[in-house]
Amino acid sequence: MFKNAIMYRIAPGWSSTAEEVEARLQDNHFVECGASQEKSLGWLEPRGEANGPLLEVVAGQWILKLMTETRALPASVVNRKAQERVAQIEASTGRKPGKKETRDLKDDIRLELLPMAFTKQSSTLVWIDREAQLLVMDAGSQARADELVTLLVQNLPGLALSLINTQVSPSAAMADWLVTQEAPQGFSVDRECELKAADESKAVVRYARHRLDTEEVKQHIEGGKMPTRLALTWNDRVSFVLTEGFQLKKMAFLDVVFEGASSGKDDGFDADVAISMGELQKMLPDLLLALGGEMPMA
Repeated sequence: MFKNAIMYRIAPGWSSTAEEVEARLQDNHFVECGASQEKSLGWLEPRGEANGPLLEVVAGQWILKLMTETRALPASVVNRKAQERVAQIEASTGRKPGKKETRDLKDDIRLELLPMAFTKQSSTLVWIDREAQLLVMDAGSQARADELVTLLVQNLPGLALSLINTQVSPSAAMADWLVTQEAPQGFSVDRECELKAADESKAVVRYARHRLDTEEVKQHIEGGKMPTRLALTWNDRVSFVLTEGFQLKKMAFLDVVFEGASSGKDDGFDADVAISMGELQKMLPDLLLALGGEMPMA
C-alpha cells in the first residue's frame, strides 16, 4: 500500500475524534482544477468509492488520501508566445516593450493557455496511528511532505507535527553496517547502495544488484564517501531503501506477509491496511532502535 514513508510525531494534546476529522476533511474535499487554475489540492476517498468517507478507520488505524492536480504549462511555451507578441508590438509600433509590459504579456498568455493545458493527478496516502502518536506519509520527497503537513495543520485544528529524528544519523549507521558487515538485529543488507563524497568533488558511487560485503565498499567509506541510500530487509517481511534523511523508499511487503489473507474484493482494502500497517507498527520501532533511538521532541 505504501511505497515511501516520511515519519512524524504527533505532539501531545491533539484529541480530535474520527468524526471531527471527517467533518474537517469534507470542508476541503478535492475539486478538479478550474479552467484558469494551475493547481488544486484536496482530500479524496481512500477506498476509492465515490461519496465514501474521507477518513477510513481500519483496525484502529486512520487512513487519509490527498489528491493533487496540476495543469502542465511549460514555461518554454509561454516564453515563445511572449516573444511572438513582443515582435508583433515592435513591428506595429516601432517600440520594444519594457520588462513590466513583457511580464504582463506572459501573465495574459498563461491565462489564455491554461484552459488548454493537460492536467496531471497524483495522490498521497497518510497513515495516522493515534495510540503511537505517529503520522506516516507515502510522500516521495520532503517538499511534497512539507506541502501535506501545511494542509493537515490548516485542516485539523490543534494538530502539531515534527519530523522524527534519530540519535544516530542514518548515514553514520549505514556506514557502520557496511564497514563491519553486520546489519542491525532483525535486518539484512540487500544489494543496493549509494555512496557520496562529502568534499567539494561530490563524487558518487552507486551499486545496484551488487554484493555490498566487499573490500571495495569498505574502502570507499574509509576514503570519505558516506552512504546516502541503502537497501534493507526486515525479518524477511518488508524491504525498503533507507536514506540519509531517514526516509524510506521503494517499500515492498514480501509475499509471506500476505499468506493466508483473504482475496475477496469487499475486504481487500481493509486487509491491505490491517496487514501492511501492522507490519510497519512492528518494523519502525526496530528501525528506530537500530539508529540509536529517537531524539526527544523539541
